[in-house]
Amino acid sequence: MANFSKSDVPQFSVDVYQNEYLPEGGSEVNAIVTVTATGGGTIGSAITAPHLYSPGQGPAAAVAIMVDCSGSMDYPPVKMRNARDATAAAIDTLRDGVHFAVVGGTHVATEVYPGGGRLAVADATTRGHAKTALRKLSAGGGTAIGTWLRLADRLLSSVDVPIRHGILLTDGRNEHESPEDLKAALDACAGRFTCDARGVGTDWEVKEVTAIASALLGTADIVADPAALAADFTQMMETAMGKEVADVALRLWTPVGTEIKFVKQVAPTVEELTGRRVDASPRAGDYPTGSWGDESRDYHVCVQVPPAGIGQEMLAARVSLVIPQGGDGGAHSLGAPGLVRAVWTDDMSASTSLNPQVAHYTGQAELAQVIQQGLDLRKAGDFDGATAKLGRAVQLADASGNADTAKLLAKVVDVVDVATGTVRLKAKVAEADEMTLETRSTKTVRVKK
Repeated sequence: MANFSKSDVPQFSVDVYQNEYLPEGGSEVNAIVTVTATGGGTIGSAITAPHLYSPGQGPAAAVAIMVDCSGSMDYPPVKMRNARDATAAAIDTLRDGVHFAVVGGTHVATEVYPGGGRLAVADATTRGHAKTALRKLSAGGGTAIGTWLRLADRLLSSVDVPIRHGILLTDGRNEHESPEDLKAALDACAGRFTCDARGVGTDWEVKEVTAIASALLGTADIVADPAALAADFTQMMETAMGKEVADVALRLWTPVGTEIKFVKQVAPTVEELTGRRVDASPRAGDYPTGSWGDESRDYHVCVQVPPAGIGQEMLAARVSLVIPQGGDGGAHSLGAPGLVRAVWTDDMSASTSLNPQVAHYTGQAELAQVIQQGLDLRKAGDFDGATAKLGRAVQLADASGNADTAKLLAKVVDVVDVATGTVRLKAKVAEADEMTLETRSTKTVRVKK
């Protein structure tokens, strides 16, 4: 069991943004919950047991890098070379004392370094040995990503550390195992380690890569040009090295008669969490959020409350951050809770005004959805349907100030009128542009304060 003291824990704060006023008989309460972790820094703070932590080293962590070595990585040959260089750059970014391994992935998973079912401990010597081992990586064979994840899980769980993280690189479709096998592997690994997934080139399946990152609470992205891999791997590893607290859950308590309709992360990306609830007590449930460093994220919580009369008020939900311990609802609390309220009023202007945060993120969630729908319709040959959805996306991206997504949309459609969302599908779209839009469709911008 971890020992906690105020000095070794980043401080978590919870801010709730909502319009608590409902009309008579109103029963749906929406709130944006902003969670911020500060004061950790990458050095000198961790939630961990004393024997796992050396001052000045940051928290004890383990990282597994999974590199696609299937035959397609040889087309063009520079792809495999870039993957080796990127993995070497990531290894150079490892903090001293971090446990690590490199896994080569084909239709089977192979321990590239250190081997023997164990992890190496990062220092100048092991980094050098690992980079030497990378030179032996060559392309050949198929792709069965579930086997890579299961090996990474076995390796990462061989050491007693709080932070476990994977980095996965693929360039092709998962053709050598069934979708059910991959789903079973993801279910088995969920909650055991977080994982960032990257697709290199344009021959991989966006929905596969984003599903891996989503299930394992990591990030997904495209690296269309293999030459950009080293910079991306370095940045991913730097972020992983900045994580200080693992297995944080958003705990929602609700009174009798209320029901949580949905919980979703809405910044920095849209991530549905509703179905991941783990009951902590008859009235409370935990929603996993993964590992945290110094960062801030936003969540949209929607609560169904029993309708009430004018002048009545109630606590609709209490939101707190916890690290669950044991399966009995026990938990270590990470600071002050936030309160979601409901107040019934006959003041129409109060009960009908939309909270700016709620309005903004409702639009961002719709933006992610219509991009996905539009691209799916385009692939299915329904060009009218695709035009309507992507036109709505252009309108939403502009209204919310999501300039990055607007730029990506402009590579897939010609914009006739931004305000009305009038667009024409481009006759020719580069595959990399379409895949970039799909992979990054869930990235959101925050409300301008």
